[in-house]
Amino acid sequence: MLFSHLHRFLTTAHSNKRTSTSVLLWLTLSLGFALFYGILGLQKAFKSEYVAQDDAREYVFWMQRFINPELLPNDLIADYFKSITPLGFAAVYQLIASLGINPLLLSKILPIILGLIVTIYCFWLCLEIFPVPTAGFISALLLNQSLWFKTDLVSATPKSFVYPLLLAFLYYLLRESWLIICLIIVLEGLFYPPLLLICLGILLIRLHRNYFLLAALLGLGFLVMLPYAIASSEFGPVVTASQAKIMPEFWREGRHPFFDNNPGKFWLIGQHSGILPPLMPPLIWIGLLLPVVLRHSSRLLLVNLIKSKINILPQIIIVSLTLFFAAHAFLLKLFFPTRYTIHTLRIVMAIAAGITLTVMLDKFFHAEQQKRRLWRLGLTATLAVTLLFYPNFSGRFPTTDYRQSGELALYQFLQQQPKDSLIATLSDEADNIPTFAQRSILVGREYALPFHLGYYSQIRQRTIDLIRAQYSQELTAAKELISKYGVNFWLLESTAFKPEYLTEKTWLKSFQPAFAEALSSLKRETTPALARLTKQCSVLETERFTLLKADCIVNSL
Repeated sequence: MLFSHLHRFLTTAHSNKRTSTSVLLWLTLSLGFALFYGILGLQKAFKSEYVAQDDAREYVFWMQRFINPELLPNDLIADYFKSITPLGFAAVYQLIASLGINPLLLSKILPIILGLIVTIYCFWLCLEIFPVPTAGFISALLLNQSLWFKTDLVSATPKSFVYPLLLAFLYYLLRESWLIICLIIVLEGLFYPPLLLICLGILLIRLHRNYFLLAALLGLGFLVMLPYAIASSEFGPVVTASQAKIMPEFWREGRHPFFDNNPGKFWLIGQHSGILPPLMPPLIWIGLLLPVVLRHSSRLLLVNLIKSKINILPQIIIVSLTLFFAAHAFLLKLFFPTRYTIHTLRIVMAIAAGITLTVMLDKFFHAEQQKRRLWRLGLTATLAVTLLFYPNFSGRFPTTDYRQSGELALYQFLQQQPKDSLIATLSDEADNIPTFAQRSILVGREYALPFHLGYYSQIRQRTIDLIRAQYSQELTAAKELISKYGVNFWLLESTAFKPEYLTEKTWLKSFQPAFAEALSSLKRETTPALARLTKQCSVLETERFTLLKADCIVNSL
């Protein structure tokens, strides 16, 4: 009797009433787990005063201008990242900033809000295909786990909006809510343009017989994309495929590795080139069995509840793979290929896994009433425990990539300096200074994106000049760099003049021959001129760093 009640509770299809007890219960549980995962992320976000998500630093630091327009004046890096930030994304931060909420604070809160929206739409999308609330819960749970094993959602960057927008598009597409779809198309163009190409491709497949509606939606999408297509960036041109292939920045150990001499790694698991996205947790891979399950409707009774709307899943895959190979063929014209697969396949696999696991669960309960009771019950319990508690045992959940810095004294000192101060350093701390100290830097690994040559050529020259100036045996190079770029402070790490310091910074290897010359000089144990001024020109010393006053360096003999 107990098993019969449990069976009905877990596998009964819901009625058309969205407020039925079963639907509300499973939706509430789904939201509960999403909220729980978000809270785990928040704990890391507020672990200390100076914490920021790795990718968020690129987009959030310049948005501090929304609070104080005088910050980061005439800053090349800030102006560049402002230019590549989608308008809709920036508008959200600007709107919230007008309410007095700091962009860095919003970047920590936004993921939990987006996660709840993702959960709602994933749950209802699954029920549009397969009206069993348990499947909606499993799909939403697996998707949330998958998202919190990666940093797409927690980054609070434009890619964080892919999941709520794409899920909402798919849901309203199945319900044929065309006015809402029009709104979503506009939002996709404003928040994450590559997503718009995916959705237009899906519309092309599904509406190929409805010429008028298809033409209207494609026309709207074209109008939304037009500003991006005709815009000429002040930091252009965009690097071409032939240029990228000879740039060390796009190879292993470069700032943005894409190419790889290993074809298997390149096509399958390359971070920006591979077709297989990292789809943790492991149960999500059960979604691969959905085609097998669909072929056995006579033996698996719940399969008969699956609606024809399930054809949206293979359609998503077809469009994603088409754009994936198109992005390879027209490299960098359509951004990186993985942008068209990593998000969509994660959603498809989560929904497919939710449906498959629910059908399997029903089969287990049917078998439970006949034979091998303990074996079936044990397998069901194992699946349930794995589904619910795997993240707790993984040792790396949630994966947030929050970067924490303890350089309180450094940030407080820099915040007291003029707002147009410029800091030169090769230290990784450069990535934190614009966010935590609100002051400009000459270069930084996080901001050395090699996509627009008008921008990167300046960053490359700055980096080469800085390497040569920091490791030259003559002080002339340092003085020339200070004069050329208007440097006010020079930040040196305690290990800055040891060979290991350079060899560990693999991204600097792209800046030849300056890198090789500096490393060779250090290995000969020659003393760079700047090293002799660390005491004389120091204005701040911490356990790791020494901050030099640029005027002192210029006036030194």
